[in-house]
Amino acid sequence: MSEIKHVTADPDLSSRYRLSKTVAMVGMMGAGKTAVGRALAARLDVPFLDSDAEIETAANMTIPEIFERDGEPFFREKESQVIARLLEEKRGILSTGGGAFLRADNRAMISEKGVSVWLRADLQVLWNRVRHKETRPLLRTGNPRATLGALYEARVPLYAKADLEVSSDGQVSIDEMVERVIAALLTRPDVLERL
Repeated sequence: MSEIKHVTADPDLSSRYRLSKTVAMVGMMGAGKTAVGRALAARLDVPFLDSDAEIETAANMTIPEIFERDGEPFFREKESQVIARLLEEKRGILSTGGGAFLRADNRAMISEKGVSVWLRADLQVLWNRVRHKETRPLLRTGNPRATLGALYEARVPLYAKADLEVSSDGQVSIDEMVERVIAALLTRPDVLERL
């Protein structure tokens, strides 16, 4: 596996593009939505937004604590409200939770006000990335590997409805993933244009 490099904003590079719509990173937990999204935002010199972080800040609780206290349906409702607010407030790169894109109303809202980019990773790549993390409430089961597999099978057909798809194969650096996402976004001049 190649070494992961982190991207910092370079004024000469970031000035080469104009982002016209918010880019919502969607996909499974472990696909790289936050890491790639943060680096992409730095590369394009736009704000990085994280719906999970916004929810945690508003609730003054972690996502696992919210799941435990209020349940997943409550969390999903708050998640939709936060995504709607972030799409309205500013243009940037938005990292969404793994379940956010499952709701038809969220998919419609994202496509109407922005563009969705599915970071598509295979199940083994995802498992390698999440198996040692305690911050994944949906994997707090007797067999987290089987749970992840079931989530993957159920969710992939919905992620496939994203506006754009970028392969997250686990073999390239974050810098290279950013370049893949930019190449995909450039196919949509209404979203990203080279200056």
